[in-house]
Amino acid sequence: MGLFDIFKKRNNEEEKNNSKVEEVKSDETAAVDDGQKTDDKVDQVSEQATVTSEKEQEPSDQEEDSKESDVDDNADEEKVEEQTVEKQPSAEKSVEDDQTKFTEGLEKSRSTFGERLNRLFANFRSVDEDFFEDLEDTLIESDVGFDMAVSLTDQLRDEVKLQNSKSKDDVQNVIIQKMIDIYDQNGNDENTEIHFASQGPTVILFVGVNGVGKTTTIGKMANMYKQQGKKVLLAAADTFRAGAIQQLDEWAKRDGVDIVKKPEQSDPSAVVYEAVHKAKDENYDILFVDTAGRLQNKVNLMNELAKMKKVLTREIPDAPHEVLLVLDSTTGQNALNQAKLFKETTNVSGIVLTKLDGTAKGGIVLAIRNELHVPVKYVGLGEKVEDLREFNANDFVYGLFKGLIK
Repeated sequence: MGLFDIFKKRNNEEEKNNSKVEEVKSDETAAVDDGQKTDDKVDQVSEQATVTSEKEQEPSDQEEDSKESDVDDNADEEKVEEQTVEKQPSAEKSVEDDQTKFTEGLEKSRSTFGERLNRLFANFRSVDEDFFEDLEDTLIESDVGFDMAVSLTDQLRDEVKLQNSKSKDDVQNVIIQKMIDIYDQNGNDENTEIHFASQGPTVILFVGVNGVGKTTTIGKMANMYKQQGKKVLLAAADTFRAGAIQQLDEWAKRDGVDIVKKPEQSDPSAVVYEAVHKAKDENYDILFVDTAGRLQNKVNLMNELAKMKKVLTREIPDAPHEVLLVLDSTTGQNALNQAKLFKETTNVSGIVLTKLDGTAKGGIVLAIRNELHVPVKYVGLGEKVEDLREFNANDFVYGLFKGLIK
């Protein structure tokens, strides 16, 4: 089943659920009205019941003891049931939380994209060349990327004719279906998982320009893996940015993990050398390496990265196991340009998109998938530690387009 089929199924299920909720609310309203009419009858029945109960004999002591015993037994059974419920696994709840988090986190992008589509169709008369030009502009504004906007518009010219789509709703549905289909065709979802070393520490190198949330992302990921029982070590190899070492050190204290650090302006490779030895000798599961992000001096930056990689591979031949590029999703096309520059000079294996909940530029995920073929592995959907989530294509597509299919 393709992404669009999964999306449509979930969208239809939610519409059915919403319809049932409305029916229940309607029934409850009717029940309240009926209840008001029967208040007098209830009062009469209550008075009769009171008179009858006064005439009944008091229960014997033996019967009273028996009732108390039954109550105690029932209370014990309820406690057992409560304990059993508490011990049940919460995997289903976790899945639901992830789905809800994506839906809520992408609300701004979804509503903005919906508004742009509404604007596009406000003066809709026919599917002509003017319409396709306006559509291309709308898609570019939505940060799906220039290449994807042009490709999508070209494909829609043929698709709309093929499906004989004439109404606004039909054309809008075709647009969203083609966007999801193009996204689905341009990547491998299996790559969204972190690749762990078969033995020894897994080394993850973090790259990205200053200010995108790189150090914060490392702190959140360290906390996540610490909660999973992993032994985590941080390496403060961004020795040039003022405050970077102190910031990572603060995260290490907060997460309860270890850190290797040296004074500012130290050789980053020396930090990496000490960290990788410590990770091997003391049996750490994961080593996170923070790096500098000075794109204005790209040659020096890339030379530093190459030197760090050389140190890592000398000690652990298949390291680094992941090179994660951290991007600020609020910068839209600028984030895509950064990704292209880093991909040209280093072997980026995955992307972490921060601040996705605070932007209307969620379409940047589509652009990255279409133009770079590099998987998004984590997304930031809030400021809390637990708001850094593993990327899920199904939840992303649903969160971005929910309610827009008509």
